[in-house]
Parts: sequence; C-alpha cells; structure tokens
Amino acid sequence: MKKAIVIGAGIAGLAVALRLKHKGYFVTVFEQNDYAGGKLHAIEQDGYRFDLGPSLFTLPDLVENLLRLFPDQKIDFTYKSKETSFHYFWEDGTAFKASTNFTKFIDDAAEVFNEEKSSIKKYLEKSKSRYDLTKTLFLEKSLHKASTYLSLDTLKAIINAPFLGLNNTLNEENSTFKNPKLTQLFNRYATYNGSSPYQTPGIMTMIPHLELGLGTFYPNGGMHRISQSLYELAQKVGIDFRFRESVTSIKHLNNKTTGVVTKDGDYHADLVVSNMDIVPTYRNLMKNIKAPEKTLSQERSSSALIFYWGIDREFPQLDLHNILFSENYKAEFKEIFENKTLHSDPTVYINITSKESKKDAPSGHENWFVMINAPGDYGQNWDLMVQESKAQIIKKIKKCLQVDITEHITTEYILTPQGIEKNTSSYRGALYGAASNNKFAAFLRHPNFNGKIKNLYHVGGSVHPGGGIPLCLLSAQITADLIKKEQ
Repeated sequence: MKKAIVIGAGIAGLAVALRLKHKGYFVTVFEQNDYAGGKLHAIEQDGYRFDLGPSLFTLPDLVENLLRLFPDQKIDFTYKSKETSFHYFWEDGTAFKASTNFTKFIDDAAEVFNEEKSSIKKYLEKSKSRYDLTKTLFLEKSLHKASTYLSLDTLKAIINAPFLGLNNTLNEENSTFKNPKLTQLFNRYATYNGSSPYQTPGIMTMIPHLELGLGTFYPNGGMHRISQSLYELAQKVGIDFRFRESVTSIKHLNNKTTGVVTKDGDYHADLVVSNMDIVPTYRNLMKNIKAPEKTLSQERSSSALIFYWGIDREFPQLDLHNILFSENYKAEFKEIFENKTLHSDPTVYINITSKESKKDAPSGHENWFVMINAPGDYGQNWDLMVQESKAQIIKKIKKCLQVDITEHITTEYILTPQGIEKNTSSYRGALYGAASNNKFAAFLRHPNFNGKIKNLYHVGGSVHPGGGIPLCLLSAQITADLIKKEQ
C-alpha cells in the first residue's frame, strides 16, 4: 500500500485525506494543534458555544460527496435549508431580509429599495449564467494544466469572456442599480474571497448565485459539525492522525518528495500534500527550494477581527446571519487594503447560531459572533485597535438596532489576525490566502501541484481555487484528481 502524508488537518486536509484513503493509500495526517478542523473550530465559554471560523454554509453536496465515499460508514451529519440568507440593516432604519426564494427576493428587494423588478431579475440571472459558465474552469479543474483548456466547457467560457465582467470592477457591475444600498448589498460579496469590491473583477457577480440561487444552509450542531463529521469518518476508515506533531521540513531527493521530518521523527511517503498556507510551506518547510517569489508576494486577502459575546437577552429582529452596513463602504475598504487599518465606521456582521441551535446559549440568551473585516497583521497595535473597534461596533449596533449592547455582554472572547495566524499558520492572518483584487488573480494563485518537487501537492485556501469551505473542498477534489492521473 502506497503511503501519503497530509500536512495540516484543516477542512481541505481532511477532504484530501479521505479521497486518498478511498484511492487505496495509507494516509497519515500531521497537525500542529490538538484538534482537527483548522479554522472550522469551536469553543465553549460560560455556557455559550461559539463556532470560531467560517459561519456560512453553501454547497452541502461537497460535504455529502465525501461522506458517500465510504457508504458502509454512518456519520451523523444533517443540515437544514434557510429561507432567509441574510438580514441587512442601515443606520437610517432601512432593513431587508434577503429571501433564498428567487421570486420573493426580487419582490421584496424591489419594494424595499424602490428598484425595478426587471433590473433585479436580470442581475440574478446574470449571476447564475456567469457561475454556470465558469464553475468548471475556475472551480473544478486545475488552471495550471494544459488539458483543462481542451474541454468544451472551457471553450464556452473563453467565447463568453467579453461578457463575464473581467474588465470592470464588481462595484462598476453593481452600480447599474439606482439605489446605492442595493449596490452595497451586492458589493459585499467581494468579502467572500477577502477582496475589495472596488478592485475585484466583475466576474465576482457570480458569487450571489451560490447563496441566493443554490441555497443557504445550517448544519445541525453548528459549523463545527462539518469538520468533525469528516474527522469522525477519517478515524473510522483508518486514517492516522498525529496531533501536536508539527512538520519541520519536507524531504526530497532528485526533485521528488520522499516524506517529511517532524519534531518527533522522520517519515517516508510516496507523496505529500500540504494543507499549510503556501507562504509558510515554502518559508519554513522548503527552505532549500527556490520559492516562487512572485506568487508568494501577492497581496494578501483581508482578515477579521472577531468578538464572541454571550448576550443576556434575545433579539427577535435578528436572524442567523446579519449585516449592519457602514455609511461609507468605499472608505472602509480603502482603510483595510491601502492603509492596513480599521475604518472608524465598520460594517458589522453578527452570526447567532442559537437562533438555530437553542443549546448554544443559556435560555433567554444568545451567542453572538461579531466580526468586522480587517487587514492582515503588518505589525499594527492590535491592542489599541481592538479597544477602539469594540466601541465603534457597539456604536453601530446602537444606531441600527436602537440598543446599547454594552450592559448585555456577559462573556467575551476575542480573535485577531495575529491569533488567526498563530492558530492556523495563515500568513498574516489572511482568511483566503491571496486577495482577488485583479482580473488575473485566479491564474496567479499557486497550483495544486508543485512545479519543482514531484509528488508534492497543495490544498487549502491559499492555493487554487481559493478560500472558504466550498473552494477548499474543491481544492481537495482537484488535487485528488491530479494525483489519480499522475500516479
């Protein structure tokens, strides 16, 4: 039996480990932490349960496909569909519940934003069309293999390239709406890959289709159940996990990987897959290999500053996902990407899983995951920025919800870009690896294979096709397909 080593037990590492096990490999996963899941982790504090990482669940088939690899193993993983994707708020009192029903979304948005139904319908149809045209090329295959460009799907995408919005920014595509609030609503989808709507290309108009067209879901037990269900399956099928055992280098001989070295030993393998961020993979594990500096020096995606608050009352006006918008969206992104700091009037995201899982908070209470977009860690004074941002967030909540939340916070846990990097080895705490702030970004991401070392592969949010749960799972699928072809 051939041996495969996976570095990192994040969602992509777990997924590729399962796919390799299914192909007959003996798989060992090395993880620096004492848990599996990477960013998809959770904590309990003072009677509240908090999902620490990603909070939006789309494309559940990608998880189910992994569970179906081993039909004899029964894993408790269920989820439900959400009728409302997000609940949006502005300081002037405007509020909008974004329905996942196509017709209802159009009707409600037309009424709230005084927009023509035909304009909204045309936009959502364009989002679906762009997703359908490009998903095979950009999401399901390696962009760095010639065979990808010989398929009918790729030919269709190339023919339609002039209509994909590649030469416009997302904001320019969305500015066709008369109401700037609706433009702002659709601009926020740039944050799904850690980019700025004023820089990322207009092709990103396809992202709303993932959420509004294909559905928004909630995994029973919280987002943590996604990673834990895959980890439980991996354990059942005999994948070996070595927690608290960090890989210190990737071995290679004659330009071919031979295994890894950890603090506890030397391990042989026929192939190695790194789920570690591509920057520390080269800087720390491949110091004697010339790194692709152009790739590694790409602008990093945004990070996040997150407050986990136990709240001693319930808010019926809030849903699972809530957005409280900044009054100056363009200035917010300028501060994040140009000035590497936080805006004084941030957009606030509030995720409340106790809306779906009552046991996540004491009776009559709620567990708030309160996040603002942030730059990566470039040596800023995070202690000061956390203090200032907390006051600004509380001020924003008071303006939008007419409540001073200060007296209702019973417990608090804080996660900064520094903490994200420490916990997950994500370079500078970036949530999505490189930013997508130019139209060539997808082609500039590191491929899922290594061009210098044979039998070395890469998965996760810092390589193709990008960050977020769906793209990380697709990354594992692309890599497993490459391995099948090349081995």
